[in-house]
Amino acid sequence: MQPSKFTSGSALTPVDSACRLIWDSVPRIAGAETVDLLAARGRLLAEDVRAGIDVPPFANSAMDGYAVRAGDVRAAPITLPVNRRIAAGQTGGELPVGEAARIFTGAALPEGADAVVMQENCQTGDGKVTVVKPVSPGEHVRAAGDALRAGDPLFRAGHRLLPQDVGVLASIGCADVLVRRKLRVGLLATGDELIAPGKPLQPGQIYNGNFFVLTSLLRNLPVAPFDLGVAGDDLEQTRRILLDAAGEVDCIVSTGGVSVGDEDHVRAAVESAGELQLWKLAIKPGKPLAYGRIRQAQDEARHATFFGLPGNPVSAFVTFALIVRPALFRMMGGTATAAAGYRLPTGFSSPASGDRQEYLRAAVVTDAQGNQQVRPDENQSSGAGFSLSRSSGLLVVPPHTAVERGDRLMFIPYSELLA
Repeated sequence: MQPSKFTSGSALTPVDSACRLIWDSVPRIAGAETVDLLAARGRLLAEDVRAGIDVPPFANSAMDGYAVRAGDVRAAPITLPVNRRIAAGQTGGELPVGEAARIFTGAALPEGADAVVMQENCQTGDGKVTVVKPVSPGEHVRAAGDALRAGDPLFRAGHRLLPQDVGVLASIGCADVLVRRKLRVGLLATGDELIAPGKPLQPGQIYNGNFFVLTSLLRNLPVAPFDLGVAGDDLEQTRRILLDAAGEVDCIVSTGGVSVGDEDHVRAAVESAGELQLWKLAIKPGKPLAYGRIRQAQDEARHATFFGLPGNPVSAFVTFALIVRPALFRMMGGTATAAAGYRLPTGFSSPASGDRQEYLRAAVVTDAQGNQQVRPDENQSSGAGFSLSRSSGLLVVPPHTAVERGDRLMFIPYSELLA
């Protein structure tokens, strides 16, 4: 075993510095696959995409009304014969001078027509229409290519496809799309005390809730989770599981065993089976997060990325959501960015925080005057997993910061961390 470069007195790495180090150093995975468009939501593009056609591909009506030549109704009110009816999906041929065509939203403009009079500005009867207000050329018309022109750049490689993006791809005729392959992520829980839900608890045992939280978080992402089971409090067993898993997955995420207790063997196992590149962050909760890599047992030149999360449920959730989740996107060729938040006034006061940046579970509430403010959950213990369900996001308190009621602090809603 190589000696550790980390000691119990090692300085804590600030959160921003840790994120930059991790996000800049994680490897990019290779490989892509073509998927059906309906399976593309949430996936990361493997290549740039440009529009192959104009959208819309033809000039069409933006209103129910009457297609006209604008010059024919310049002297409105004026009455014109109606020579045809054009619904969406139909074409109307050429519109003669001095005539109008009944037209509906989305229908192709007949050749020669350059405007649509909305039906509210028309009076009809006996096969004729009286236009009571003039229109300008192009009025209530969606020109060909109004939304997109053939050749327009749409999405860059690495872009994560949202539902609206899938609709854009469908509008240009894409039936399938080339995306990055799913990242293979192995989940390992550690600790003799863990058992699966559904079994009766024995003295000293707890249910393995972290596995279900992290698996659920991973299933929101374009990754393939693998259950690596539970490693007991045994250094050699933990080391062997890590080495074996490194040959099967791209990334290993463990929970527990990364602190400094006598039964915390994960850090030592990582240093024996690979390399530990970061340990202990200036973050609360989640200080003992570890980052490194595990060599493959069959090929020591190849490695799996490793994240060791704390065992407390809140610590595991916070460090995964803020640090690991963006790193996984980076590994798939996407962009790693800090979760977006916004500043809100606080509805509480607290003394100065310590050396670590704090992420308080908090909820946005409305006071008697109708103003929004953010208040922390009453239980900020890192073991109180239910506080994550009671709250709606994380309130960021920088190091050495006293909070006064009304201070505006950054609030990160869970919606930014879970999608």
